[in-house]
Amino acid sequence: MPEPSANGMATRGVPSTSASEAGGGRGPTQSEVLIGYARSAELFHASDGEVYATVGVGGHRETCPLKSARFTRWLTMSFYRGAGKAPSAQALTDARATIAAMAVFDRPELPVYVRVAGHGEAVYLDLCDEGWHVAEVTASGWRVVPGETVPVRFVRRDNAAPLPRPAAGGSVEDLKPLLNVRAEEDFRLLVGWLVGTLSPEGPYPVLVLQGEQGSSKSTTVRVLRSVVDPAVEPLRAPPRDERDLAIAAGGNWVPALDNLSGVKPWLSDALCRLATGGGFATRELYSDDREVIFSQKRPVILNGIDSLAVAGDLRDRSLVVELPPIPPDRKRTERAFYRELEAVRPRVLGTLLDAVSAALRNLERVSLRELPRMADFAVWVSAAEETLPWRPGAFVEAYAGNRADADGLALDADPVAVVVRDLMATREEWSGTATELYATLADLVDEDVRRSRAWPSAPNSLSNRMKRIAPSLREAGIEYGDERSPGGSRTRRKSLKRTADRDRPGRPDRPAGEDGLCGSAWFAEASKEDAGDGWDGSPHDDSGRERFVL
Repeated sequence: MPEPSANGMATRGVPSTSASEAGGGRGPTQSEVLIGYARSAELFHASDGEVYATVGVGGHRETCPLKSARFTRWLTMSFYRGAGKAPSAQALTDARATIAAMAVFDRPELPVYVRVAGHGEAVYLDLCDEGWHVAEVTASGWRVVPGETVPVRFVRRDNAAPLPRPAAGGSVEDLKPLLNVRAEEDFRLLVGWLVGTLSPEGPYPVLVLQGEQGSSKSTTVRVLRSVVDPAVEPLRAPPRDERDLAIAAGGNWVPALDNLSGVKPWLSDALCRLATGGGFATRELYSDDREVIFSQKRPVILNGIDSLAVAGDLRDRSLVVELPPIPPDRKRTERAFYRELEAVRPRVLGTLLDAVSAALRNLERVSLRELPRMADFAVWVSAAEETLPWRPGAFVEAYAGNRADADGLALDADPVAVVVRDLMATREEWSGTATELYATLADLVDEDVRRSRAWPSAPNSLSNRMKRIAPSLREAGIEYGDERSPGGSRTRRKSLKRTADRDRPGRPDRPAGEDGLCGSAWFAEASKEDAGDGWDGSPHDDSGRERFVL
């Protein structure tokens, strides 16, 4: 690849414009000159057909989409410095079409990454600073290197903001005074989630922050994003459709949806696919029928007053943290709060990179006795625990307790689940048809509940609801069965049977400090949150090393 010149641009092979300007014959057209500059760049295309260029700018190299404003500026700058004027809009359009064809048909297909990437035995974190530096993490440690020296290509979207240069010698405890959590277990969950965001492969649990107005939900999102994926606008309004969600996920490593009033079924399904992988299709533009497939994993944050992770699939993929209200005597100004945050960000980031290095070092040595729904996430964080301020296994305990709490909250939020538990409180078994179950449960609630949107409208709707809440009922010690009646009958029998509660540790309601909060410094934030009024029910390894069994 040609070396950049003193001004950061590679110039070898670029046609001269001097002949035509001196009147000595026809020289190259403006579009030909622009194409010549593009030949000095590293052109390639990604698996989705998007075309990219890696170009020299100011002594470093940047990767950007050909249709981006960044590439247009580079191409215009190159032409201006060679010809002393800007190219015409038509020349840019003509040149871009040829350059795109070169990238698709003559150049290789390469992956591109946003913020976090994995390659070989290393993890790379794009700092998004002006010099395009990258943190390289291996099992032996981490270092900051120029972006052009790493084997992966990062692209930066317009919303990306720079991370601080990581510093050694810190602790995740430095972050505790800035997080409004009720118990030590919740602090471990938030730190574990941060460590999980730096896994290049995922899966990534959806972090759900819930609490009443004044519990600093939006501020907690800003704090968490600031140490792994800061953004110009860290919070986004709820998406209107899957296209909006794809745009948010494409432009952010950690999309954060602010002030949700419930989660609609389509959004719940799309968030599940973002968490564990599984693309969804959307139109590129509203005016055309071109289908664009977004197939990426992202660590997502949701916040709101309502209980958000209600649907079973989303709940299984979520960490739900209930934030307490902030006492008046613990509030402080935004200026003082963010000054403290800026002071600890480099050390916290360095500590998180230490944790990633430990995870790479120990990943193959960790064995969990019981694999949770997001098993790879739990194993990744457990492998990092040697650098974290708690005993090995403490995160898995907190995670299991959080899952049990989430199941309990989901049952409490579902009137059908509530009445099923009431029904089984005085008996060991129940059996009957869907119609009989519907009538039995309806007799246990008042008319207002039966007329509400939360109550199923018919026996078949009840059957569907029972299937959704069956896993949570099982955790609560009630087994739901749905089987065809014996003797060849087409009638299906529904059954309920009391069982022993699963042996899962609930989260002890143990405060981390005398005042019940982990943090020691808080400020009042203007809140625009509104409560929704609807229900969306919608022993050793092969090398001889000791294996961690948690």
